[in-house]
Amino acid sequence: MANKLKAHLASGKLAINAWSSLPSTYVAECMAQSDWDSITYDLQHGIHDYASAVACIQACQAYAPTPLVRVPWNEPGILGKALDAGAWGVIIPMINTVEDARAVATACLYPPDGTRSNGPIRAAAYGGAAPYQSIANDEILILPQVETRQAVENVDAILDVKGISGFYVGPSDLGFSYGLAPILDREEPQIIDIYGRLVDAARKRGLIAGIHTVTPDYGARMARMGFRFITVGSDRHFVDAGSREALAATRKAIGG
Repeated sequence: MANKLKAHLASGKLAINAWSSLPSTYVAECMAQSDWDSITYDLQHGIHDYASAVACIQACQAYAPTPLVRVPWNEPGILGKALDAGAWGVIIPMINTVEDARAVATACLYPPDGTRSNGPIRAAAYGGAAPYQSIANDEILILPQVETRQAVENVDAILDVKGISGFYVGPSDLGFSYGLAPILDREEPQIIDIYGRLVDAARKRGLIAGIHTVTPDYGARMARMGFRFITVGSDRHFVDAGSREALAATRKAIGG
């Protein structure tokens, strides 16, 4: 079995990713029915734990989106568990140096390319006629987050690490590291210039440039800039925005 998201991106197409923070299989299933290219289950800042992420991956298995996991940290145990659970890729926070990137790749890849421990408890089913272990290294996505000044300075070395699929920008922490407010859809010329340089670094290597955004308009701008993996909002954001909009519209309609 092939990683549909990886094949989609390799063909030059844009991928639009949903973000899951809420540990609800029902919410995840509703999101999956919306036909996103992928859904990322967030174990870092979301309310998910490992068990809820596994349950949501299971609940959405019948639908189109490819499951990904953002792990809480660059740690071999949780990287292996996320992949074993059936994630076709991982997003890893705070990867700042080439040593960090090498550690990620080593933990995610089976020997001889890495040291991932064998035990794909759910992912084994992805192998089909071939053992999962024979396809995993070629099929999984490994996306370190570029979200600090140090990571920006080291992005070329990070992207040159064998096994790294590209990067995923965390805009709020990136801004924080430059002394700016921790927001997502950024407009500072300094940051927009950094985005351009990051996209160029990925493009010249044929790798994936990803970014987290909030609004569809900003996500579309980032796509036009050259980002190919775009997150737009999250389940929590959609519930919050929908609730506020419904309440405001109702009050307006009744004159209250």
